[in-house]
Amino acid sequence: MKRRDAFLLPLLNTHQDHTRIGRDRLEILTALTSAPSFDPLFRDDIVQIPRGHQTYRWFCRVTDCQRVTGLGDFCHAHRQEWLTAAKEGVIRSAFLSTAEPLSQTTEHDGNLACLICPGRPARAGRYRLCRYHLQKWSRTRAGQDAAPDFGGWAAEQSPAPGFGTCTVLVCPLLAESPLGLCQRHTHAYRRAGSPGGASIPGGSWRGGRVAVSYVDHVQFRAWCAREIAVSVPAQLNLRGLRPLPRAEIQWGLFAHTQRSRPARWDVTALRMVVNACREQDATSIVDLDLACLTKAASGVVKEILHELRLVYFTTEEAKEAGFLETRHFGISYENRLGHISLTAISQRWLRDITWDYFAELLRSPRCPNSAHTLDQIRRAMIELSAFIEADAPGGGHDPAVLAKEHADRFVADQRYRERHALPSLAMVRVDGKASIVTTGTRSLVFNHTRRILRKAMDDGVTGAIGLAREFVIALPNAGGTAYQKRRRPFADEVARALADEHNLAEFTRVHDPDDEGARDIWEILVVTGRRLGEVIELRWNCIGRLNGLAMLWHDQTKVGNYDAAIRIPESLYALIADRQRKTLSRFADEHGYTPTGKERDGLALFPTNYRSTDGTIALSRPWFYSRFRPWVDAMDIGHCVPHQARHTLATSLLRQGATLTHIRRYLGHVSDRMAEHYVHLSSTDLENVLQHVWVAGPGTTAPGELLAGDSAEALTKEQALAIAVDLARRSTPAEGGFCTFQPVVDGGACPWNLDCHNCDKFVLSGADLLYWRRKREQWRQLAEGASDDATADYLHRYFEPTARAIDGLEKALAGLGLLDDALALDLRKPQDYFHRVWSTAFRAADLAAAGSEDEQSEYSDTRTTDNDPDQEIA
Repeated sequence: MKRRDAFLLPLLNTHQDHTRIGRDRLEILTALTSAPSFDPLFRDDIVQIPRGHQTYRWFCRVTDCQRVTGLGDFCHAHRQEWLTAAKEGVIRSAFLSTAEPLSQTTEHDGNLACLICPGRPARAGRYRLCRYHLQKWSRTRAGQDAAPDFGGWAAEQSPAPGFGTCTVLVCPLLAESPLGLCQRHTHAYRRAGSPGGASIPGGSWRGGRVAVSYVDHVQFRAWCAREIAVSVPAQLNLRGLRPLPRAEIQWGLFAHTQRSRPARWDVTALRMVVNACREQDATSIVDLDLACLTKAASGVVKEILHELRLVYFTTEEAKEAGFLETRHFGISYENRLGHISLTAISQRWLRDITWDYFAELLRSPRCPNSAHTLDQIRRAMIELSAFIEADAPGGGHDPAVLAKEHADRFVADQRYRERHALPSLAMVRVDGKASIVTTGTRSLVFNHTRRILRKAMDDGVTGAIGLAREFVIALPNAGGTAYQKRRRPFADEVARALADEHNLAEFTRVHDPDDEGARDIWEILVVTGRRLGEVIELRWNCIGRLNGLAMLWHDQTKVGNYDAAIRIPESLYALIADRQRKTLSRFADEHGYTPTGKERDGLALFPTNYRSTDGTIALSRPWFYSRFRPWVDAMDIGHCVPHQARHTLATSLLRQGATLTHIRRYLGHVSDRMAEHYVHLSSTDLENVLQHVWVAGPGTTAPGELLAGDSAEALTKEQALAIAVDLARRSTPAEGGFCTFQPVVDGGACPWNLDCHNCDKFVLSGADLLYWRRKREQWRQLAEGASDDATADYLHRYFEPTARAIDGLEKALAGLGLLDDALALDLRKPQDYFHRVWSTAFRAADLAAAGSEDEQSEYSDTRTTDNDPDQEIA
């Protein structure tokens, strides 16, 4: 049996005693199908599916069309019309609104009675007459020149006696002749060579009954017993099945309609399942050989078997059989059946401990929100079981034989496999390849095995079964080693490739030819830095304007922040608005009308076509990955994941002057620590936030010259190293700036008698601008109040070096666009040290050019412009 079909094993393994188990299961299903909550539609042997049924749909989508579907949603005639219209660019909604409905002029399979004699089937045609009256009407028309009145003629006719229902065991249709066969089975009987030689004496019987002769009546009845039912649209014939498979199919049909997102089951596939049960004389649907079925029919059987497993097994019986159903505990996970097989844990005692841990976890308030945690626990216990099976005496089935050395060897084996990238003992991937032991998987195995067995020890379970305490406590705690590696931001060349317009066009043309939204999802991710799930799950009404500003509303479900709003650029607003129009157009194509009001607001912005008839279900993350990964591989830019866009945006925000608090609030993090995880700071957290704009002090040979900056892109390697040393050295606060003379910083006496303002070791920061501006105003007032011009000139010359330093600082801040912020910063509170004046990244080459220019004007804008595009301020 294939790995994906392993969930059938519990049913197969317990289906040995057919008589007893079959009887018990039939009683269970009979009680369920007799309950008031069971849909009466599925109770009869002949399931007549009504027109308009969305799960078992068989009717043409064109309004009032009486014909059944061929391929897809249209009858054969309308399908041909639609294919022609689609080539001409006609949208589906327009085609549905203009297509003309067609009447049922084709054969109706004998499921309609004659208008005159209700005991006989009507022949195909407009008059709905049986064979006898149709021939009579034809003779009446042939003998008159003018067309006779059909209504008057029909009122004068007498009904002929019927022949009962078809003799074929499973056929519910009316017989059309004394042979006792319906029209379809009459043709089938002749094609089969007339087994048993049934015939009508004289070859003519007209409207009365005649005796039928048989060469071998037993052979004729045998053919009638084994012949299949007529395929009637909108009808599922369960006659001829054994009681148990009939009840199983009826329950499966009903249970499927109760799903939140039921897939559309084609009646043809259902009929194939029923016919297979008849042909194989199955005592239960469990007995079916799925290899003889199509993929669609096989999928139907598997889902019915899954629903039956929930009915046939209680929680204790599931434990005995070696599996667990999350729905037994009221838990359902998206895109998962909820079946957890534990049969790979060969030791019964270990399997029971694992099952009990799962059950308690699912019943507790700390029940996981996804099945990922359950998969990790299962892997850990399977790894332990596989090693014990190979290493311990007797495969470890007796827990009393396990000792500390067995646990030690298990730990050593896992670490050895991790170090040499060896495959797991028991786990395989979905593609069938061996699962490699990594640091993450090894850590998960250690943590979960230790946690589960320690809990069993605390509960007294291990003591009761004889498992040594030394074995349990020897299992180590992996600690925080599982997720040391962080996602890195996109490198510049990778970012350019992922944002290239040609590559983005190829993303849609090659990997999303139906334009379901792969490119739009990616562009929203890059611009907003949202999590992938937050973008995919966007609702149709996710954008709007607030006080004229474009806003995006989304749910940050990971941190419990719902209906959060962020500002977005106009270009992204236009992109989402265009996607809204596409979504409405697709809905109109599917349903024939454009939704309004509440129905429109409930739509997903990126709806899926899989099991979603109302457009409220969004695309899945695996769907996006299946498009994104081939696109990245085709560009040959290395391994990339969508989440790196979030890290890239966080780092860019920091480079542009945002604080950790701003980044945390914008990205929806719960703490500054998580924000630090995303911004990828190069040194310690505080040192990278508190970057300064350093310029030389008034006592240096070049007052106002830029000393250090955050960016080194425009510098040589030697200059970058010099700046790094300059930034790394310590300093101590002084009046109006910082002293960088190391003996003084270390606590020694100043050799210049604290003459900081005339010292070349004194530097200014952007936070000191207001202090020095006040100093400059003070000296100007002194000079203006001097008693003579000579004194005023002296004061101006004395303060000139300090004035040049202030002008250089203003030029550096103006070049960064921080002059206004620096003027508003007064450093009266500790929080002011986290202002963006301190935390903004800048290009060292541009600031150096700005600080070295000659003074032009006291209040002039000092931003420099260079013709070299590589020298522009980012």
